[in-house]
Amino acid sequence: MSVTLEQPASTLKDPRRYFEDVANDSRVASTPPVCLYLEVTNRCNLLCETCPRTFEELEKPADMSWDLFTSIVDQVPNVARVVLHGVGEPMLVKDLPRMIRHLKVRGTYVLFNTNGTLLAKNKRREIIETGLDELRVSLDAAEASSFLKVRGKDMFDRIVRNITEFTALQKQLGSTTPRVSLWLTGLKETVDELPAFVKLAAKMGIGEVHLQRLVFDDMGRGLMTAAQSLFEQTRADEEAAITEATALGAALGVTLDASGATEPGLSIKRQAGTAGIGAEETPWSTCRRPWSLMYFTAHGRALPCCIAPFSARGYENYTLGDATQQTLREIWNGVAYQEFRENLQGTTPPKPCQNCGLRWSL
Repeated sequence: MSVTLEQPASTLKDPRRYFEDVANDSRVASTPPVCLYLEVTNRCNLLCETCPRTFEELEKPADMSWDLFTSIVDQVPNVARVVLHGVGEPMLVKDLPRMIRHLKVRGTYVLFNTNGTLLAKNKRREIIETGLDELRVSLDAAEASSFLKVRGKDMFDRIVRNITEFTALQKQLGSTTPRVSLWLTGLKETVDELPAFVKLAAKMGIGEVHLQRLVFDDMGRGLMTAAQSLFEQTRADEEAAITEATALGAALGVTLDASGATEPGLSIKRQAGTAGIGAEETPWSTCRRPWSLMYFTAHGRALPCCIAPFSARGYENYTLGDATQQTLREIWNGVAYQEFRENLQGTTPPKPCQNCGLRWSL
């Protein structure tokens, strides 16, 4: 496909400028997406109790083909940021290093999440040498027994060893990239391990820890339930664990944030709404994802955002296009996207958006 969506140069220097260009009450996005989420695979080697793919087949197992990958990214040649993950494990994809290099040649900021199980010795240097900007490691526990309960397989020690040796190799090579961070999903099951998690990060040579709010739906599957969520339900001892972990991080040189770069304690409390229809009454109202990013599954299906696969059963009711059949220009301001944006601005948003901001951070 030769049709491109050119990104204004001003948004590349400072992505925040992008949002100044968004037509807040428009069905049409006035500028191309500043970010692409590409689900380079929907396959995974773990069985996480907080992931929908453990309980249902969202799409047929697949890796994104090189042709599909290039056909998408080459239509947005100046895109500022590309995230190479979705509901699968990116390190399973043979072409992953090649994909990263293809993007880095243009100066694009590139990152992906990994479970760390496949970051073996023969792959570490290759990943570092791609120029990858950020590597986010989802560990979700500070000890092996908790990890097994949350992630479904006994691979805790392997991950800790892989990532520790990866950061050691970075230091040996004098490489400051990728920036490595360690992630823990905020569950009732594991929040008390947060201080130990911060200590573990320091031992692994990682200076950045993130507490990620649990994403859950109404299906009651695994640990993806309201009962496991910390939001507005924290006990005093759970809040104390967060406070202790923050102080411990400061002492050890480990930064602790919540998802969305929010202070952890603040991220689990409801924020007051504004006058009229505000964030409290309509928690989806501050979302600008449909004006700023595009998400594509391994098969090329366009979804509204990275949270969509976690928030409702099936993709049919909120598929916004197909990159194997349409250009990105046709999808970005096509009928489906325009209708989605219009509904998001009202009082009856699409189902995946109805509790966004309550169940997870914006």
